[in-house]
Amino acid sequence: MKIPTATYRLQFRNGMTFDRVGELVPYLKRLGISHLYVSPIFTATSGSTHGYDVTDANEIDPTIGGRDGFDRMVKALKTGGLGLILDIVPNHMAASLENPWWRDVVENGEKSRYAHHFDIDWTQKLTLPVLGDTFEKVLEAGDISVRPDPKTGKPALACYETYYPLDPATFAGRDAEVLNHTDKAAIAKLHDQQPYRLMSWRDARRELSYRRFFEITGLAGVRVEDGAVFADTHRLILELVHSGAIDGLRVDHVDGLADPKAYLQRLRQEAGPDCYIIVEKILGEGEQIPADWPISGTTGYEFVAALSDALVDGEKLGELRTAYHEVIGHSLDMRGELREAKLLMADNNFAGESAALVKLALQINQTEDRESAPSETSIKTALRELLVSFPIYRTYGTREGLPREGREMLAHVLDQVRQSRDAPEPQALALLERILSGDVEQQALGQASVFRTRFQQLTGPLMAKSVEDTLFFRQHMALALNEVGAEPLPRPFSVHRFHKEMQTRLQRQPDALSGTSTHDTKRGEDARARLYTITEAPKHWADAVKRWREINREAVQSLEDGPAPEPAVEWMLYQALAGVWPTNIHPDAERLKSLEGRFVAYVEKAIREAKLRTDWGDPNEAYEKAVMDYARRLLLPTNLAFLTDFAETLRPFIRAGLVNSLSQTAIKLTAPGVPDIYQGSEGLDLSLVDPDNRREPDFDLLQKRLSEGRKVTFGQDEEWQTGRLKQNVIATLLSLRLDAPSLFREGKYVPLGANGEGSERLIAFARLDANDAIIVLVRRLSFADSYAPSSKHWQGLRLTLPKVLQNRRFEDVFSKHCIELNGDLDVEHTGSDRPFVILRAI
Repeated sequence: MKIPTATYRLQFRNGMTFDRVGELVPYLKRLGISHLYVSPIFTATSGSTHGYDVTDANEIDPTIGGRDGFDRMVKALKTGGLGLILDIVPNHMAASLENPWWRDVVENGEKSRYAHHFDIDWTQKLTLPVLGDTFEKVLEAGDISVRPDPKTGKPALACYETYYPLDPATFAGRDAEVLNHTDKAAIAKLHDQQPYRLMSWRDARRELSYRRFFEITGLAGVRVEDGAVFADTHRLILELVHSGAIDGLRVDHVDGLADPKAYLQRLRQEAGPDCYIIVEKILGEGEQIPADWPISGTTGYEFVAALSDALVDGEKLGELRTAYHEVIGHSLDMRGELREAKLLMADNNFAGESAALVKLALQINQTEDRESAPSETSIKTALRELLVSFPIYRTYGTREGLPREGREMLAHVLDQVRQSRDAPEPQALALLERILSGDVEQQALGQASVFRTRFQQLTGPLMAKSVEDTLFFRQHMALALNEVGAEPLPRPFSVHRFHKEMQTRLQRQPDALSGTSTHDTKRGEDARARLYTITEAPKHWADAVKRWREINREAVQSLEDGPAPEPAVEWMLYQALAGVWPTNIHPDAERLKSLEGRFVAYVEKAIREAKLRTDWGDPNEAYEKAVMDYARRLLLPTNLAFLTDFAETLRPFIRAGLVNSLSQTAIKLTAPGVPDIYQGSEGLDLSLVDPDNRREPDFDLLQKRLSEGRKVTFGQDEEWQTGRLKQNVIATLLSLRLDAPSLFREGKYVPLGANGEGSERLIAFARLDANDAIIVLVRRLSFADSYAPSSKHWQGLRLTLPKVLQNRRFEDVFSKHCIELNGDLDVEHTGSDRPFVILRAI
């Protein structure tokens, strides 16, 4: 298996095609990329912006170039010496009539050959949550009729310009008669005869008959645990792997699958031992990828969490928390806030999935011969507590039961539930424990297996939606910490924790990706790096927020349900704006207008995801207008008092953020793992949450900067502010990785201690492999002295070196300055004018 030395993630669609990728190959080669890593390429719904809504798993999407375009791209990659890693989506497909399999299921119901390709409960009709109201009300309004489908000519139920096919048995030989149906009762009767039921989208959370991806009813779960379904959905994928067109696979949302381990074993068997396989998997605090999964690791969200240990000032978080509490007017119990968000998901957004589990538990309970049985209400309460208490995405039980790690996790969660103030009835909790453990009567083993699978497929979505897509949009103390893969509860931050995580990473998944920006992160890596600096200067930040709120006080509107925006949202707005603010400090009116469009779109999403005073399903128009008007006011050129104060206040945050950007870049490219560069983030990535982070980069500018060949000077502000410095650092270090792949893949990770004033603001480690070695030093917590000459940052600092690094000659990777290390390293003697030093043994 060829392990990548560095990957580059590209998003197809939105203007990016196979031929355009082919044109970028020389640039990616110069940058130092070994493998291109791309979003899904298979045919998706019309107008798809991401490709995860696949409609045909065995066709390459014509809109991005089709098979011919794909082959041209592969040829260009091979010519340039680059490999290709493909993002695949085994968990779900588009629940769209554009999907021929789904359409066949809609038309023929359980008789369809694809009826069991999708995860559908066939004890009821297929539910189609496509209406704006109940079927009866939409029919009464005249929005449902019987008309010939323009594509097939067959009678169909026409609604909102969509034609739902009819079961052929319900109109066989009566086409003309059925097409003449105008009477609403006749149309309703015809609808009742179909294998599906048109329903309001609002009822999906309670009545859906198929497994969906998170809350998205337009994405239906696929049963890849069935061998025939696996074969049908992976035919083209495996053909591309076996032909050599694809070198690796990235498995989307592996935790959604019924049996991830079995799936990955089948994928490994079919793809072969040389295919690089990684999975999208969120690891909880202390959690590791199961050792028996035949993969190279994860896509790297845990790496972002580890970087926060390196770059956050943990000593001052308490001060920042106090300042935030003063603004919002009360203290926050984050454990209680997390519980509230999870309860919202369990009781509302995933009410149908929870109800199905309760129903199944009742059926299993009936097989037991016990004196007293728990009631439906007590089972519902116990299940609810179990769901909201799960600290990780899921366990990995199978038909045979739970593995050791799963049993230990279940026991831990059960203990937590029993000891909580909301402890449910013991009998009900004991029943759920027996079901999940497989300790049930013989005749109930099959049902218990189904329950276990469904439970495990629910805890993940519930965690994701309650934490990443609710809690992280409610609590705003430090937005940089609200990131995919981050721990939602307060925790310590320290360089020691970072070093420990890197050592574990080398041991457990040295070939996993190390990403800092993705299409799913809440903000770009450089915006996050900038916002980390707020933890270094909490009083400076809090005082500024107080001034800005006063300047914009008249823009706050008084609504019946409170001020808009409320203080917590004001704090969020200023912090989010600080993250995306241009590095040149004072943008002109045109750039302010451009920024306004992006920022206001973010604000709308943020307040809806919070689900406090508005949400996607029931928008509070008055509140949303007030908050977005406030956001627009912040960027008005006439709001000069605010803009001037804001820009000047941000100066040290921006400068320290740029230092952080280079620090995290240097770490990512030298620490254990395969560095992944998200499209455009080799320059500065100050993006907001999607869709802002999926905008196409300015590749013309990026290529021009890299090809200029002129020497980069660390002392020039323009080099920092344009991102050219960062791009140069990446190209230099990726060249080093290509030159020494064994050092970075297998080399030991050795934390290095430092002495001297300011040693707490230094991260240092070495990588050792046989006779090869590098020493890495990077600055952290640079807010207080971000404008001091770089050379002064190293004064008085000494690194304690192990004997294996002593009495050796090293070369600075950037300056080519050589230094003899006969004992400890006097950092000042490196002569570095950078916020990092990287020395390689020669």
